[in-house]
Amino acid sequence: MSRFWQHFITNGGEDTDAPGEPKGESTPEPEDVLDAFSRAVVGVADKLRPAVVNLRVGKGMRGGSGSGVLFTPDGFLLTNHHVVQGHEKVRVRLSDGAEMSGRVVGNDPWTDLAVVQAEGGSFPFATFGDSAKIKVGQLAVAIGSPLGFESTVTAGVISALGRTLRSVSGHLVDNVIQTDAALNPGNSGGPLVDSHGRVIGINTAVIQPAQGICFAVPINTAKTILPQLLKHGRVIRGYLGLHVRQVPVAPELREKFELEQKSGVEILMLEEEGPAQNAGLWIDDIIVGFGGKTVASVDDLHRALTQLPVGIPAKAAVLREGRRVERAVVPGEYPSPVRG
Repeated sequence: MSRFWQHFITNGGEDTDAPGEPKGESTPEPEDVLDAFSRAVVGVADKLRPAVVNLRVGKGMRGGSGSGVLFTPDGFLLTNHHVVQGHEKVRVRLSDGAEMSGRVVGNDPWTDLAVVQAEGGSFPFATFGDSAKIKVGQLAVAIGSPLGFESTVTAGVISALGRTLRSVSGHLVDNVIQTDAALNPGNSGGPLVDSHGRVIGINTAVIQPAQGICFAVPINTAKTILPQLLKHGRVIRGYLGLHVRQVPVAPELREKFELEQKSGVEILMLEEEGPAQNAGLWIDDIIVGFGGKTVASVDDLHRALTQLPVGIPAKAAVLREGRRVERAVVPGEYPSPVRG
């Protein structure tokens, strides 16, 4: 396992200034003048393209391709599970045309994320941001290899947060980011980046034939599961049998129940005879605590389920029809990913 990975997962990325104005008093030529939006996109593209790779799996009619983003200098990169599904080896091509072999280190169908390590060292790499801090309307830049056109850059805004999406592999992925930065087949696995060049998501899907409706898995979700992917090749997590979204908690309820958090996690769907349903949780319940930990976001719930032991009852605190209710839930374990 890389000695670098833990630093790059936990540091959250150091702030870097967006490209600034040229120094000096001279007046630039008209053709050299870029507006703030253009400067931000150009700066992000120049910074990130070397860390974005093209991935190819299989051969001929059974082959496929996608994108990935390097996050350590010794070749570890993030991509989508559906890009490398069923493969142990991939071909990795850098933006400068250099090509090398890579191996699939771990994958997780339930977040549609996977880790690959490219052979070699001293790779350019990207910095992770904090997807909990992104806002609807802010700039978003996507980089990838759509339809085989490598190092393609598109830009747009964050359109919405907290969506639920059925991934290409068939699993529902909670808390995805919606953006209108144009994505096409082949963009899958590439980074969604903020104006400072920090990775805030991993592009995963588009809605066909709609235009401007594209999705990315938040980078905080990736940071939560990366240690297990690197150590075990899979994620050992508790399974509750529900699908959720983050919602605000009404001020009067926060005051009534002395809650410091401003949000919780609303249950949208319950699987029949799943742990949550069997424990007496209802659709529309808002989870505010689980296993003694505060739950203010979907990431908080995912983090708790990866940290708490499977098969041991844990208390779920929910807001229901103006009341605070507690139920003991026994998390199951997700089945292991099938590896081809």
